[in-house]
Amino acid sequence: MPAWICATCAVQYPDTVEPPAHCPICEDERQYVGWDGQRWTTAADLARDHACEVREEEPDLLGIGVTPKVGIGQRALLVRTAHGNVLWDAVPLLDDAARDAITAAGGIDTVCVSHPHFYAAHVDIADAFGARVLLPRADEQWIQRRCDRLELFDDRVDVLPGVTLARIGGHFDGAAVLHWAAGSEGRGALLTGDTITVVQDREWVSFMWSYPNLIPLDPGTIRTIVERVAPFPFDRIYGGWWGSVVVTDGPGAVRRSAERYIARVTG
Repeated sequence: MPAWICATCAVQYPDTVEPPAHCPICEDERQYVGWDGQRWTTAADLARDHACEVREEEPDLLGIGVTPKVGIGQRALLVRTAHGNVLWDAVPLLDDAARDAITAAGGIDTVCVSHPHFYAAHVDIADAFGARVLLPRADEQWIQRRCDRLELFDDRVDVLPGVTLARIGGHFDGAAVLHWAAGSEGRGALLTGDTITVVQDREWVSFMWSYPNLIPLDPGTIRTIVERVAPFPFDRIYGGWWGSVVVTDGPGAVRRSAERYIARVTG
């Protein structure tokens, strides 16, 4: 039986004969049901006319995306360390070329996901590499496909030496970031998906409760996000899509952007 994938958000659902009647993630106010109504696909269907793309973002950091775009169009990131590899965020397809590239890079020890919109086919990917899955307890209600590999965390967990997963909230209650101490030539990198999103002017970031529906966050939540990332030393920020990178002075970008955001929403 196929594991159904929502065509709008690309989140994978359990193996059933018929697809689900609804996608709760898309029916939530932060997302939307496609203009043509709820539609479903499968990994096998996607593999017919889509392919994974693997690129080096920097030494020991690989980006993994799907071409042409599926759903929200995010790309995942594979952090390589001497103690194992961490996959940050997920994509809806794992083809043979991507599987081979990840295997050559050392496989995957742990899968971590920033928020429910990027869950994609994380179960298939974890199964392919025998990896554990770390998701925040605060977002447990949004998990559509469960597996025995799943471990829930509360606020912060050291995934591997030098790699820390932290819940900072905002976009979702469990919205998280991944801190990679060795990133950016040892200055540290923060992998954010769109928990903190890198905008077109890549010296800035932004924060939203809903991106497609343009629903902002309140000033108190923005301040909490800034406070929760402040303890991490980092220089670079990797957002959720190809090219969405604050190359340097990531902490300054977060502070400046938070101040600008709060000034706008408070008038």
